[in-house]
Amino acid sequence: MLSCFRMYHRQRKVRVLFGLSDIILVTLGFEAAYQTRSVLQLENLFFLTVERQALLLGFSLLVWVAVALWLEIYDRLDSGNPRIVLRDSARQAAYAWLAVVVFEFTLRMELSRPFVLLFTVYSWALLLLFRLTMGRMAGAIRREFTAPRHIMVVGTNPRALRLAEALESSADYGIRLAGFLSEPAEREAPASIELGAVYAVRPIRDLPSILQRQVVDEIVFAVGSESLAELEEAFLLCDEEGVRTRIAVDFFPHINSTVSLDRFESTPLLTFSAAPEDDLRLMAKRAIDVVLAAAGLLVLAPFMLVVALLIRLTSPGPAIFRQVRCGLNGRRFTFYKFRSMVENAEELKAALAHLNTRGTAFKIPDDPRLTAVGRYLRKFSIDEWPQLWNVWKGDMSLVGPRPAIPSEVDRYLRWQRRRLRMRPGLTCLWAVAGRDKVDFDTWMKLDMQYIDNWSLALDWKILLQTIPRVLTGHGAN
Repeated sequence: MLSCFRMYHRQRKVRVLFGLSDIILVTLGFEAAYQTRSVLQLENLFFLTVERQALLLGFSLLVWVAVALWLEIYDRLDSGNPRIVLRDSARQAAYAWLAVVVFEFTLRMELSRPFVLLFTVYSWALLLLFRLTMGRMAGAIRREFTAPRHIMVVGTNPRALRLAEALESSADYGIRLAGFLSEPAEREAPASIELGAVYAVRPIRDLPSILQRQVVDEIVFAVGSESLAELEEAFLLCDEEGVRTRIAVDFFPHINSTVSLDRFESTPLLTFSAAPEDDLRLMAKRAIDVVLAAAGLLVLAPFMLVVALLIRLTSPGPAIFRQVRCGLNGRRFTFYKFRSMVENAEELKAALAHLNTRGTAFKIPDDPRLTAVGRYLRKFSIDEWPQLWNVWKGDMSLVGPRPAIPSEVDRYLRWQRRRLRMRPGLTCLWAVAGRDKVDFDTWMKLDMQYIDNWSLALDWKILLQTIPRVLTGHGAN
């Protein structure tokens, strides 16, 4: 439990710190490479204007950090494993070098090849040296300059013992288990508990004298929900003396939600969230959706006109198919796509129900309702292009669970309904796992996996992996 607690509170700080260190070290690598190339007596004279230096360095910094986020390098660096650090740093450098080469070719900057190579090697070497020594430096700093935190645990039940074991194993982080306090209703509490060491168990009524005689920085209440009311005096005492208190809220054992404390006016609220709630990152996701959807609509507009004409000329009916779908938290919206089936496809659905291979979601291999043009539109996902309008409007996102038909949602199992808590998207994990080849249960589980692990880096990874699958028609029926 403590490991998870540290992870939630430290993960964002760790990413920011590693990102800042990458920016500083890559900047040093850039300057070192520029100065080295300037003094090398090679055939061609090398010089970059201030404007070009700023453009190239800015792009390079963005790429190095973006690649690290995409490959989730920052999440593994804290382990300090030399093999992992060496592998991840090499992959980051390779991707960054490739991006710089493509950037140079696109803008025709005609950079010196030795400079680009030196820039990559210097940056990689600096990052590698920093990351390999960082773990020992952090440990030394903690030992020399950080006072250990003495923590007591209230409760002697099995989950309190598990928490205590996690605290005991966190000595490298400056944590010291200071002992146990029994619950008020606990009549036969043991006199001591033996883990890695032997710890005394004191009654909760002794807390005032304990705080007077020994150092206690924090107290964690690992008790059942029914005992919290009886501990009000203990909480008030800790509040008066400035002792930090925490409550282990795992008395709902099957809840996997993220837990946070919010406040509405003067009322504190313990919040359980089973879907992403980071407003800043969700705003960034929405901004990316708007920009890319607008760009996509502008670029694809002439091609969409040609597709619409092909549909109208080859089969009777409108070019655009409209349907009501379920969006964020079940909100209904009008869903747009190019019509890939015959005009009366919905009327034929009941007669073809016995061919359905997905159960809850209606899916027929080699669907006989598809038109000749529609088969190609489906294979290469061209029929999905009009949904960029849904993305621009805010009904959908570029990445997210696919929007479901209300009749399908009515048949969802309870756990499957959680996929409605994320804005639906054009693509998601199921698209890179096999598209139409994925069965319904796997599809639902992949959506849950996406929601539980969502990040902007994951969105970019899915988008980049979706593009080649769409271009080749891989996995589409």
